[in-house]
Amino acid sequence: MPRSAPARAPITSPAAATVFTTVLTQGPVSRVDVARRTGLSSAAVTKAARPFIEAGYLEELASAGRTAPGAGRPASPLAIRPDREYFIGVKITGDDLIGVVTDLRAQIRVARHHALTSHEAPHVVAALTDLVGELLGSRAPDGATNFRDRAYCLGVAVSGDVDRDSGLVRYSPFLGWRDVPLAELLEDATGLATTLENDVKALTVAEQWFGEGVGASSFALVTVGTGIGSALVLDGRLVGGAHGVAGEVGHVPVAAMGPDSPRCHCGGTGCVEAIASTEAIVASARRVAADPALTMDDAVSRARAGDEPLRHVFATAGHAIGLGLGALANLFGPERIVVSGEGVAAYDLFEDQIRRTFAEQAFGSAVRCGLVIRPLPFEEWARGAAAVAVQSLFVSDRL
Repeated sequence: MPRSAPARAPITSPAAATVFTTVLTQGPVSRVDVARRTGLSSAAVTKAARPFIEAGYLEELASAGRTAPGAGRPASPLAIRPDREYFIGVKITGDDLIGVVTDLRAQIRVARHHALTSHEAPHVVAALTDLVGELLGSRAPDGATNFRDRAYCLGVAVSGDVDRDSGLVRYSPFLGWRDVPLAELLEDATGLATTLENDVKALTVAEQWFGEGVGASSFALVTVGTGIGSALVLDGRLVGGAHGVAGEVGHVPVAAMGPDSPRCHCGGTGCVEAIASTEAIVASARRVAADPALTMDDAVSRARAGDEPLRHVFATAGHAIGLGLGALANLFGPERIVVSGEGVAAYDLFEDQIRRTFAEQAFGSAVRCGLVIRPLPFEEWARGAAAVAVQSLFVSDRL
C-alpha cells in the first residue's frame, strides 16, 4: 500500500484545483490575472490560494509596484515553490528503464538509466523498484534534502494499450504483455502511489502543462520512432475515447490497399506506422540498398551524403507522416501539432516532405495548424511519466 503523504497540496475543491493549476502552469501570476483567466472572483482566488501558501506549495513574490495611478494595492504575484514536493517518473522501453526525479514543474533534477534484461513482469517490477530506490536515495540539488522525504508518487509510462483508471497494461506489443496489473504491483513493491499511462499520453500531459500546449485549448502530439504514437487534447482535456485509443494516427491507413501494401503489427495494412516507423524505414532501406545488414544510422548517414534511393525511403516515410497529420488536422482541428520522438533526430530527411504533404492534405483553414517538429531525448519520456504523477495531486476523490 502507498505510504502516507502528510500535508500535501490541499486540493479539496474544483476552485482550489483551478487556482493551483493556473499558477502551476502559467505562474508567476497575480490573483487578479488568475481571476480573469479562470472566471473565479478575486475573493474566491484569495480563499483558494491561502491554504496552498500555508502548506508551502505557493508563495507570494515581492510586488513590482503599481502599474498605473489609482490601481490600488500593488499586486504580489503567486508562484509555485517547485521543491515543495518531488515526483518519480519512469519510462519502460524494450531495452531499459529511464527514471527521473522532477519537481512540481516537472523539471528534471536527477536521471538514471537501468538496462532491462527480461520482459517478464516480475523482473520488470523488481528492476523498476530498484531504480526507484536509487532515485529516492539521491540527494536534492541543495545537498541536504533526501528526495525520499518529499516524494510520494510514481508515474510510469509504457507503450501500448494502457488503462490508467485501473492501472492495467491491457496490451504492450514491445513487452509482449496482456492484462498486467502493473500499478498495483508497483504500489506494493515501492510504497508509492502509482499512476500508469500510455507513454505518448504521458508525454502529452507534460506538453499540455509545461510545454507547447500551455495556453492552447487544443493540440496534438505525434511521436516518430519505434512506433508512430499520438495523443489529442481538445478543450483542454486529454482525449482517451471510449476504448482509450483515440487519436492513434499511426494506425490510419495511408497506402493503397493491395497485395503489396505494407503489413502492420496491428493486423492492418498500409498504416502510417507500417511505412514510417524505425523498423519499417530500416526494412525499406535494406531492400533498396540490397544490404541486409544496413542499420538506421547507416541509412541516415548515406541519405545525408546524397544516396538518392535512400533519400526516397525517408521522403516516403515523411509523406506517410504528413498524410497522417493532415488527417488529424482535418478531423479534430487542433491549434498546433507537435511532432517529436527519437526518430525525428533525422528530421532534416523528413521535415520538408512532412510539411509539403501536410499543406497539400490539410483542408481549408486546417492548413493554418502550426507544426512544431523537434527531436526528443529519452529522458523526456520519463519526465512525461512524472508529469502524470503530478496530476495525482488532482485525483477526483479529493475534489
